[in-house]
Amino acid sequence: MSDRFARHRHLSRHGLWYSLALCLLILLLGGIGFWVLEPETPNLHDAMWLAFTTAATVGYGDLVPTTLTARAFAVVVVLLGLAVLSLVTASLSAMFVGTEERQVERDLMREIGLLRVEVRKLRHEVATVTGRQIDVPTDAPPDITRPAS
Repeated sequence: MSDRFARHRHLSRHGLWYSLALCLLILLLGGIGFWVLEPETPNLHDAMWLAFTTAATVGYGDLVPTTLTARAFAVVVVLLGLAVLSLVTASLSAMFVGTEERQVERDLMREIGLLRVEVRKLRHEVATVTGRQIDVPTDAPPDITRPAS
C-alpha cells in the first residue's frame, strides 16, 4: 500500500516539475519569438517580459505587440500559456488533494483492520457457542465468505 502512495506522490511531484519546465520553455520560446517578430522589444529580457504578460493574460500595456505577425504569435502564446498554467495549477491541486486522499485511505484501512479483528472475535464466539468451526481465512476481505460445510 505504501508503495502505491510513494509512486503516486512521485508522479504528482514529477508532473508539477514537468509542467513548470514546460511553462519556462514556452516563456523562453515566446520571448525569443517576440524578440524576433516585434520591433518594439529592444532586448531579450523585454521580449521575455512581453511573453510572460501575454502568456499569463495580464497584459500590463507597457509592451504590446504592434505588428500583425507579432499579434498572431501573441494569440499562440496566450493559448499555450493558458494551457500550461492550467497544468501547473492542476498539478498543485492534485498534490493537495492527494494528501487528503491518503489520510482518508489510511483512516479507512485502520477501520477495516479493526472490523476484521472484531469479526474474528465474533466468529470465535459463535464457534464457541455453537460448537462448530467456521472455516473462513483470517486474512480474507470481509465480503468473501466460504459456505459452511
